[in-house]
Amino acid sequence: MKDFFNSNNAKDGDKKKKGMGFTIISGDSTDGHGGYGVGSLTLDHVTPVIVDVEDAVAYIDMGAMHARSDVEKRIKFTPNREDTPNPRLYWLVWVTINRGPEGPYYFGLTACEMQVDVEARRGYKSLPEHVNRMDKSMKGKVIVEDMDVNARRVLGNFLKEHDEEMFNRSGDEIKSLVE
Repeated sequence: MKDFFNSNNAKDGDKKKKGMGFTIISGDSTDGHGGYGVGSLTLDHVTPVIVDVEDAVAYIDMGAMHARSDVEKRIKFTPNREDTPNPRLYWLVWVTINRGPEGPYYFGLTACEMQVDVEARRGYKSLPEHVNRMDKSMKGKVIVEDMDVNARRVLGNFLKEHDEEMFNRSGDEIKSLVE
């Protein structure tokens, strides 16, 4: 009988796979005993916002956290722009919220380009860029220079309409999006 609990499925010479170097969790594990989960990465304060440039609308799509937004579903993405025949431009914006003495405010804001051709079911995006920009948003960076003025204005108006008090407590760089 095969021993499922103690079997080593790796072939001789193969190394065992190592686990992830960090744990993504929900909730704050740092309050209390300081045991399991301390130093873990939490995505509780990060929200993905999709900016549709052509329709001039922005909306929250939590599916984008796992590359499963409505825009991304049923699309094969490649790192080459040339593979998308009739691209429609979208921006995935990582919005991080922080809490100051006066209350919550928009802390980090980074934009990542996505091009999608729904009919061809092809698209362009740079996964490393998406990951790195999410990290920079969590660290309080504002990177929206790649967006054109109209896309930035759509984003700024969305953030302001979503929560005007939070928008007013944000830094000048974020407030300048609506000017």
